[in-house]
Amino acid sequence: MILDLKKLELRKVNDTLQNLERKKNDRSFTVLNPEGSHAVCAGLTDDLDVTIKGHVGYYCAGMNQNAHVTVEGNVGTGVGENMMSGTVHVKGNASQSAGATAHGGLLIVDGDTSSRCGISMKGIDIIVKGSVGHMSAFMAQSGNLVVCGNAGEALGDSLYETDIYVRGKVRSLGADCVEKKMDNKHTKKLDKLLKKANIKNFKARDFKRYGSSRKLYNFNIDNVSNY
Repeated sequence: MILDLKKLELRKVNDTLQNLERKKNDRSFTVLNPEGSHAVCAGLTDDLDVTIKGHVGYYCAGMNQNAHVTVEGNVGTGVGENMMSGTVHVKGNASQSAGATAHGGLLIVDGDTSSRCGISMKGIDIIVKGSVGHMSAFMAQSGNLVVCGNAGEALGDSLYETDIYVRGKVRSLGADCVEKKMDNKHTKKLDKLLKKANIKNFKARDFKRYGSSRKLYNFNIDNVSNY
């Protein structure tokens, strides 16, 4: 089914995708002429495929559950924000806070992301084929962030149990973030994540792993300078 934002209001497009008639077999949709609209495909809960032909603004596919959303363009702030499941695939670049607070699902960005990618992530897998900006995975709690390019300043600042894998250079690590051993368990996990994103030219052995040194879990006067 074609949903054209030059002919339909955004509210109507989202309402159509959010309230599918169960007896109908339509599970594949194409959204035309987004032209930077905000909150396109927000709040989807059904198992359906949506392809957005063009660039979108803020909070595309926010709160996603079950749906598989592909954006053939760039996205603004907060793509996949607070998503629970499903897949969001951005074929261009993403602005700041990609995958923020997301609890599950898979976010793939073919290009680069700006600052705070994966901020406060809570279980999502984020795979960036390019580079990420400063303070990515800030206060990340669980899940995985895979960066095939470089990472900006303060990577993983104040993170908890998230694993961060970076193939390129890291400008600097944030508070309590350290490089960790890449053991067999993590190698297998990363190979599976790369396969999910259809990345064939890199292997897990090309990446370094970063995580929490766990010094900030409980207040300790010896670590006061890190808080």
